[in-house]
Amino acid sequence: MSDRPSPLADPHIAFDPAEGRRDIVVLGSTGSIGTQAIDLVLRNPDRFRVTALAASGGRVGLLAEQAHRLKVATVAVAREDVVPELREALTGLYGSEADLPEILAGPDAATEVAASPCHTVLNGITGSIGLAPTLAALEAGRTLALANKESLIVGGPLVKERAKPGQIIPVDSEHAALFQALAAGTRADVRKLVVTASGGPFRGRTREELAHVTREDALAHPTWAMGPVITVNSATLVNKGLEVIEAHLLYDIPFDRIEVVVHPQSYVHSMVEFTDGSTLAQATPPDMRGPIAIGIGWPERVPDAAPAFDWTKASTWEFFPLDTEAFPSVGLARHVGELGGTAPAVFNAANEECVEAFLAGRLPFNGIIDTVTAVVTERFGSSVNEESTAEGGAKRSGMPAKGTSLTVSDVLEAETWARARARELAAKAIAEARA
Repeated sequence: MSDRPSPLADPHIAFDPAEGRRDIVVLGSTGSIGTQAIDLVLRNPDRFRVTALAASGGRVGLLAEQAHRLKVATVAVAREDVVPELREALTGLYGSEADLPEILAGPDAATEVAASPCHTVLNGITGSIGLAPTLAALEAGRTLALANKESLIVGGPLVKERAKPGQIIPVDSEHAALFQALAAGTRADVRKLVVTASGGPFRGRTREELAHVTREDALAHPTWAMGPVITVNSATLVNKGLEVIEAHLLYDIPFDRIEVVVHPQSYVHSMVEFTDGSTLAQATPPDMRGPIAIGIGWPERVPDAAPAFDWTKASTWEFFPLDTEAFPSVGLARHVGELGGTAPAVFNAANEECVEAFLAGRLPFNGIIDTVTAVVTERFGSSVNEESTAEGGAKRSGMPAKGTSLTVSDVLEAETWARARARELAAKAIAEARA
């Protein structure tokens, strides 16, 4: 474990009632995390107030409704072309004579509001585009409720360097679970982190049986309602691989002490095994409002944030080992996570491109991880560990030179290359399949 103070909030800190109502900035407000966070805020107006919203611009009507209902000061939208539509929608809700919220537009709009005055920034953006807002929130001294795992994964050292002790609170259900379970002991007491996976819609299928699954099949998650990208990542278990990297970065636990276990019911969100042999599990019915409440309310809990179990009813909880042959993505994620540098960025960027191609019908399901593996292998060589230590390996792989720190430019260059190469390899695979 690192001797550096953890960027995570301390689970043992007591709530200061003098703090009062918290001002929150919600990034990705029209997505799954954002809409559930807003529901939570509206049910607890004495605890939270949203001051700014940011969204991509794909659901302008919903964004305008959120802004009006929350009476936010600022609305940020990534797509400049939807500003007229957004302004019209806001005018229709506020009235032609009323003052509208400030509108920020463009690729840097979310980053700007992430640094605006508030207590907590909830980053619910999907994808590595969340890195710049994450860094901006940390640099501005805001508490960061982090649902955008990709920003930590692709910019791990950058994020950890900027985070002050206690500045990050994880919102992923698995990492919120680990965060809470770790309150039972010290880091020196931890033997193992156990990250649970539902197994997605294809649990129990072989690789051969996955060859012809459809977009609709992959989006039919058995326990969680999420956006399409995260849902496909859950179907390939890439999401679980990303969470393994995230756990390593958040908790400074070596990869060989982070285990993945399949738990179809999604009741136990993760577990911590301690050195005395005891294991603490955090369990709730599958509902993201609980982890979101931890993220924006900690160290105080928000009553009735999410449903609780009815212990008078019988239920069965199952746990199975991970099928690494049908779902090799977790092993590949460990591989790039151990290498560090730009390797996680290459892995994540290639996957984002492949998921988009799959959702558009341009790539078969198994082609997602096959293409990601090919991109990672091409960038870093057949043996990632050997390539990273070989003479000239840093230059060939796009890693920072020895003795230097990872930079945003390093991450962006690696992502740009990985996205372009993933598109090329995916197109080639489709052409060969049709030939």
